[in-house]
Amino acid sequence: MDTPIYDFVKEYLEKGTVRLHMPGHKGSPLLGCEALDITEIKGADDLYHAQGIIRQSENNATRLFGTKRTFYATGGSSQCIGAMVYLAMLRGKKGQPILAARNAHKAFLHTCALLDLEVVWIYPEEEASLCSCPILTQQLESILKSMEVLPFALYITSPDYLGGMADIKGLSEVCRKYGIPLLVDNAHGAYLRFLPESLHPMDLGADMCCDSAHKTLPVLTGGAYLHIGRDALPFEKDGKNALALFGSTSPSYLTLQSLDLCNEVLAEGYREKMHGVCEKVKQLAVQLREKGYFLQNYEPLKIVLEGAKMGITGYDLAKFLRESGIEPEFADADHLVMMFSTENGEVDFKRIENALPPMIAKSTEGERTTLPFRGEQVMSIREAMFARRCTVKVEQALGRICATPAVSCPPAIPIAISGERITEEMIRLFFLYGIEEIDVVVEL
Repeated sequence: MDTPIYDFVKEYLEKGTVRLHMPGHKGSPLLGCEALDITEIKGADDLYHAQGIIRQSENNATRLFGTKRTFYATGGSSQCIGAMVYLAMLRGKKGQPILAARNAHKAFLHTCALLDLEVVWIYPEEEASLCSCPILTQQLESILKSMEVLPFALYITSPDYLGGMADIKGLSEVCRKYGIPLLVDNAHGAYLRFLPESLHPMDLGADMCCDSAHKTLPVLTGGAYLHIGRDALPFEKDGKNALALFGSTSPSYLTLQSLDLCNEVLAEGYREKMHGVCEKVKQLAVQLREKGYFLQNYEPLKIVLEGAKMGITGYDLAKFLRESGIEPEFADADHLVMMFSTENGEVDFKRIENALPPMIAKSTEGERTTLPFRGEQVMSIREAMFARRCTVKVEQALGRICATPAVSCPPAIPIAISGERITEEMIRLFFLYGIEEIDVVVEL
């Protein structure tokens, strides 16, 4: 598969051209990558008006993912989340809310504030952690039946931070029945397209989704995709304008080159490599269970240890790894998350197995990072996020109105939604995630 963006930059470098254009480093090495870092010079195309090499490369990605259209982004899934919600909103009617699972990334909240959207939140029917919000198809059907005004879209996160995967096929069928598009934050699942049997949202019925290419594929940080489904409304028409609305006019050409080169990687034996690493993850999971570890149901490239079921915190489990020179993706009071890719070799898996000692499982009272009770929304998200605010200690925030969502990243899932009144349950979670201060609305 051709790599038009990388080839252009490489040829430009070889010419030894005097650079009287941005960036200011002029190709001089400081980090070592500057020579390949350019801007929108003649022939380099323009990400948001792509007609040349970027359009050619995006067409390659479109074929690889089997979509109606796949767009590049250099602002991560955060940029793509804003774009796809905006695209769905354009085709909705005034006054329609958006229906969303409660474990949404804070980028979704920022989007709702900027677009002044009302959100109807879906909470799980059973107890779930802050990071998870499993939605059953019958639950969705019941919610939609009960709504006086249908939403302009359903927004979900799948896979979630703990590896939970939604029944996208079932949810998409319900959405289609009610004539609303399904939007999926698939930030952790770009690789799902390249499993022996694809589990990618676009192959399961989603109308739009975003992938953080950099999270699971060999792409530089910030590289992402916005995918438009084959049977979707004509969202692709305004796709570039939507991405431009939420992105910088100076996209990273280093990141664009990595997206471009990734196409070549994906086209040449990547499915076989993916199958191999998935088998290694399965084997490691078996070995850890034999050592007494409780594992949560996980997506193919994640292992999630449930510390709460073993009488140990995820933070302590992470210490075992760090003492052996291994850095996990995420840890909280209940969980430890390890993410893998095709770039993890046999040595990595062996080091993980050796780093985690045998466990003696204990029964506990249950998870501690459960979602707080439904908050009382006393202001809109936009009103709260743009209101006058002050910063207070978390222990002084009871009864105050959340201004900006206070949450660590990862997992970047708000404990309190902007505009919600802060409860004791929320304060408990703030402390569990190490959050000591929060911005609240100054009530006049």
